[in-house]
Amino acid sequence: MDLFSDRISLHLPDSDIVYFPSFLTADDADFYFKQFKRQVPWQQDDIKVFGKVYPQPRLTALYGNNGKAYCYANITMQPHEFTKELLQIKTKIEKHTTVKFTTCLLNLYRHGKDSNGWHADDEKELGQNPVIASITLGQERYFHLKHKKDKTLKHKMLLRHGSLLLMQGATQHNWLHQIPKTAKPVSERINLTFRVIP
Repeated sequence: MDLFSDRISLHLPDSDIVYFPSFLTADDADFYFKQFKRQVPWQQDDIKVFGKVYPQPRLTALYGNNGKAYCYANITMQPHEFTKELLQIKTKIEKHTTVKFTTCLLNLYRHGKDSNGWHADDEKELGQNPVIASITLGQERYFHLKHKKDKTLKHKMLLRHGSLLLMQGATQHNWLHQIPKTAKPVSERINLTFRVIP
């Protein structure tokens, strides 16, 4: 079976979002999770929120193939060279899209207190209509979406181990997304977000 044929289009207004719950096999997803947990030089940067500085509530790392930095929330990250495993996943995604990704921002959510607040991936260096390919490894976590203008438009979905969420078109112009905190006991989640920095 072609795992990429298992696709769910969200059909949200002003967006182009497709979810592939079984993009990676369970065995491959398990393998990649262990590799990234062990190999990646995870870091925790400080972020400024309303004038106060806090440790970012997750660990991150940046990889790329063009040496270009990525800036968000007053943080500038310099890329490491893509690993063999990241290139394998990147190639698998690119086989089914017209996009050649240059960069991957990795997030490690260690527990339920780790999160990623409301934001859009709309930094200037990502171009006019950014394409974000997001792989989930490890713990399932809820992913929230809300429209920037129409507050009645909201969506919540559970991102599965080994899944791919593809956001493209005008999505980042019109929608915010987050991984909220949870009081439930949860284990670690690694998120790979492939993107293009021209």
